[in-house]
Amino acid sequence: MGRMEKPVVHHFVEKTKNLFNASWSKLLASFHQRRTSLSSLYLRFLTLQINPFWVHLHYFLAMSAVGFSALKITKTRTNVTVRPKSLDLFFTSVSATTVSSMSTVEMEAFSNTQLAILTILMFVGGEVFTSMLGLGLQLMRSKFKLTKNNITTTTTDCESQRLENSLNQIELGMVPSLQPAAPIQSQSQLVVEGKNNNTSLLEYSERIKSLDSDSGSGQHLHYNSIKCLSRVVACYLLVVNLVGSTLIFSYMKLLVPSAGQVLKEKGLRTLTFSVFTTVSTFTNCGFVPTNENMMVFRNNSGLLLLLIPQVLLGNTLYAPSLRLLVWFLEKITKREEYGYILKNHRRRRRRQVLPLGYGHLLSRSHSVYLAATVSGLLLLHLALFCSMEWTSSSEAMGGLNSSYQKLVASLFQVVNSRHAGESVVDLSLVAPANLVLIIVMMYLPPYTRFFLADDDDDDTVKTWKKSTKKGKKFVDYILFSQLSYLVIFVALICITEREKMKDDPLNFNIINIAFEVISAYGNVGFSTGYSCQRRLKFDDDDKLCKDAWYGFVGRWSNNGKLILILVMFFGRLKSLEKGGGKAWKLN
Repeated sequence: MGRMEKPVVHHFVEKTKNLFNASWSKLLASFHQRRTSLSSLYLRFLTLQINPFWVHLHYFLAMSAVGFSALKITKTRTNVTVRPKSLDLFFTSVSATTVSSMSTVEMEAFSNTQLAILTILMFVGGEVFTSMLGLGLQLMRSKFKLTKNNITTTTTDCESQRLENSLNQIELGMVPSLQPAAPIQSQSQLVVEGKNNNTSLLEYSERIKSLDSDSGSGQHLHYNSIKCLSRVVACYLLVVNLVGSTLIFSYMKLLVPSAGQVLKEKGLRTLTFSVFTTVSTFTNCGFVPTNENMMVFRNNSGLLLLLIPQVLLGNTLYAPSLRLLVWFLEKITKREEYGYILKNHRRRRRRQVLPLGYGHLLSRSHSVYLAATVSGLLLLHLALFCSMEWTSSSEAMGGLNSSYQKLVASLFQVVNSRHAGESVVDLSLVAPANLVLIIVMMYLPPYTRFFLADDDDDDTVKTWKKSTKKGKKFVDYILFSQLSYLVIFVALICITEREKMKDDPLNFNIINIAFEVISAYGNVGFSTGYSCQRRLKFDDDDKLCKDAWYGFVGRWSNNGKLILILVMFFGRLKSLEKGGGKAWKLN
């Protein structure tokens, strides 16, 4: 009896141990599946349920608040007698974060530490960097889908094993043979029909494995392509800024020491100026550490030529440049991911192709049309600008001796009129016709084109009609167009500044106010400025008037500055809100 009890006890222990291990494995699998489901649900809520407009708005608000706190606790230059007000510091922080370069404080009032803070704000607020954060979310989303797909594949493998066991029973004659089945459309249908219908289990088993292999490889390729694109964008961002800073530093230190002498007289470090100007130019912000912006370097044509490509690579030509870079890498490396990136841009008519979801990834035709449009607008604007400002009687081009300097300065001014905002001329001296043309250029979005790309199938009217059938909110029907909001903002500022418009009509006129508002909306930073010589009334307060090197908004009331802060946020987020105004019919 004693000998027989030992195997029974051993069998009982082994059975208990196996039961415990099985229960523990099921518990871990259930926990892992629940954790994956919760993580997938959170990511889905973050990327799909929340409107990207509100995500970006909170991001820019947070960055602006952090920037304001940093500027507040740091000290300005020692030669500054009056410290900037808190509202002006917040205004500057918002202007740097939204890459608008609207100014209410002279730039030379900021210390090197504060200039470094503004550099960081411009860098993290630039379009390329924020789009890279969006790619990070896409990468997380693809990773969770890949994990979920692996779990589904494991479940399907179990079903396939069961089918193979049944197949073995058929071959042994234990189960009647089955008839061929109808075509299948999904894995779930495949498994169900394999269990319930009289079909060939061998065919089902092989086709299940085939579907799993295709689905898994497609998910892996999609995930790897997003990861590869993220690295390309990050390298593009870092290389352009690093090369640009190096070239400007070398120009100031080695090639043209007289330009570096200007910085030395102003108390600016060459390295600080090089990095600050490169980041500001690439992000199309428009801030320059000098009070006069780039007017102090208008005769340094070499420096202007170094900055012009950075303006284009960071905004209007970023999408074509990115596609050209990916195409070049695909030709050199022959990697499958680069080919996948080129074929799966943001808009596809074929629903079975999963797009990468990167707004700056355009098709080949769209990129070509965009580059042609940018070049055409630049040439047109350059011709009109030179025709009215080339003569020696023009005050705006005064101080430029040779035709070469005038041509380079005109090209620099025209390139910056789209979105960058750096200036080599006093815009208050520019011909009115050129001012109107600059207003139009500032209003145009970066990817404006005048050609119809074959992949652009987003008919806005049809899209709006389809969305109205899905029960959109009442607010969505009464939204105005973006141009209507600009009119409202201009009207509000005219109300807040009505006393100044009455007493100082030459400075506070509707053209200057509209120019300032549209410049803030386009995140450009151009300003006509303020001149004490244009004042009509001269009293005791007017005798204290002193011209300053900051924008026209610097002379506005606090309410006017707050309204322009809203305009800068609105302009920075305008690409995320394009559906307004379609319910309004003016015929």
